Amino acid sequence: MTEPDRTIDGVAKTIAEVLEKKKYSIDYYQREYKWESKQIAELVADLTAKFLTLYDPDHSRKDVAKYPGYYLGSIVISQKGSQPFVVDGQQRLTSLTLLLTFLRRLQEGREEVVNIDELIYSEKFGEKSFNLDVPDRNDCMHALFEHGEFEPPSEAAESVRTLVDRYAELDGLFPEELKERALPFFIDWLKDRVQLVQITAYNDDDAYAIFETMNDRGLKLTPADMLKGYLLANMTAGEPRTQANDRWRKSLRNLDERAEEAGSDFLKTWLRSQYSTKIRERRKGARPEDWDRIGTEFHRWLRGASDSVGLKTHEDYRRFVVRDLEFYSRQYMRILDASTGLFQPDSPLRFIRFNADLGFTLQNQLLLAPLRVDDNAAAIDKKLELVGRFTDILLARRIWNFRATAYSTMQYAMFTVMRDIRGLSEGDLAGFLRDYLGKIDESFDFDGLHVHQQNRSQLHKILARLTDHITVRSGRASNYMELTNGAKVKYEVEHIWADHPDRHEEEFAHETAFARHRNRIGDLLLLPKQFNASYQDETYAQKRPRYFSQNLLAASLDPQSYEKNPGFLTFIKDSGLKFHAHEEFKTADIDERGALYQAIAMQVWNPDDLGLVVEGDSL
Repeated sequence: MTEPDRTIDGVAKTIAEVLEKKKYSIDYYQREYKWESKQIAELVADLTAKFLTLYDPDHSRKDVAKYPGYYLGSIVISQKGSQPFVVDGQQRLTSLTLLLTFLRRLQEGREEVVNIDELIYSEKFGEKSFNLDVPDRNDCMHALFEHGEFEPPSEAAESVRTLVDRYAELDGLFPEELKERALPFFIDWLKDRVQLVQITAYNDDDAYAIFETMNDRGLKLTPADMLKGYLLANMTAGEPRTQANDRWRKSLRNLDERAEEAGSDFLKTWLRSQYSTKIRERRKGARPEDWDRIGTEFHRWLRGASDSVGLKTHEDYRRFVVRDLEFYSRQYMRILDASTGLFQPDSPLRFIRFNADLGFTLQNQLLLAPLRVDDNAAAIDKKLELVGRFTDILLARRIWNFRATAYSTMQYAMFTVMRDIRGLSEGDLAGFLRDYLGKIDESFDFDGLHVHQQNRSQLHKILARLTDHITVRSGRASNYMELTNGAKVKYEVEHIWADHPDRHEEEFAHETAFARHRNRIGDLLLLPKQFNASYQDETYAQKRPRYFSQNLLAASLDPQSYEKNPGFLTFIKDSGLKFHAHEEFKTADIDERGALYQAIAMQVWNPDDLGLVVEGDSL
């Protein structure tokens, strides 16, 4: 019997050396791609922030070869004959492949192009195959590679949906300043200066033994572990240190049990919200400041910033853990619960859920910023509601006006808000946030909102909020979660007009004009996917009676909604909204419904509600 090869190789390789003209398989039991928004955001932020510390506009591309290497972690490969299998690192390799695919498309039409195709796929006998060979992802990856978008079929694996979601986020995460002259420099650096340590074993037993050893939580020191060690070392030995250690372990363990890496995310969010005073300026050549450094090396940052944080005596260090960390970690846990836990439509924290459903992770540092360790429970809830409402209004206005809400676009503005609301009282906080909203350009006066491929998911949430508002105000139970997160019934953004321009030839001379008007907000509803499949091609006259059995926004098109419906009729009277049935639905009707949606939006996202929170009269 042949003895297995027990050789183990460990080599530092560039991204190009790892991926170019290579083909990796992934064992079936670990094929799911599970990275969430925050993880892809951190990867892009780490890479781009490091590159910007090295790049100078006066450099030529050959200068990139002199940039220091950047270590991105390790991968473990099991070499089975001629076929390498990824044992550890497929999440990172998959995410890098998505980033490379995005960068490839970002280069289209440019004179100076860095060829990275062979890092993404290889070609043999005229057939393309991707370097990460996972059959159930191939259709998705091919569509993203060729077109930059993919609509997953209903039977698609969860990994495919995650791939599409993470790819769609890359444009907003990638800094605008790197999309112009610096782009080829960044791609050169990424492929030839960013490194992974590739550990290769030649049998599965050794490969998985390495994997288990590297991921043993008792052996692997994380930045959080190193920060704890630094803080404890500066406390008085004995009971104070023991108390602080117990408090730290309990707080971070509770968070990590709540969500993957939640403890580390909390430390970054807490330190940023309470102590960061500067962020890297939005200009070429600018250097990372404390906000940026906390995101990438918070354990090192605190060592250098201990005086400014107020850590000077043994007691300061003890209090920093047993009082401050304990307080802010509890509030962070409440934020996590409000973001993804059981939705409570009457809770003052419900706005946190609305913002989280839009993928706006920057809200967490805003939420912690005004909190003070001596705040009572009522003050804490009011501050969280104020910041949640403010963020909700800000995001809705930006979406309505086709303004980006992505991480990289919003981080500078949200840093300044976070810094300026730090430690404010409820009254001062409400005044500041209301004044801020009064100064921005975006409002619901804009009447050109329409659906397109990139904003469909956001408009789904906007329509859900409009629908839920009139539902609740009419005395019925909230249906927000049903419309957005329904487990049994999936809702879709649906057009009232069927896609038949021939039915509207008297109003439109060209199909493009018909399509443009059909996509306007006034022609849109949220309806169950099964409803859409059954009735989407029907005429309006056929569909209108069917709408009566659906949610109230859809039902309001039909005359039956205005009969024996006292809650809805009272709401119409009290709100002043111009609801009425539409016997037919022409161009003017779409415009009229659009104006109605605008009026509802002004009530849903009303800055005056911020003052009512402080007065105790908010809804």
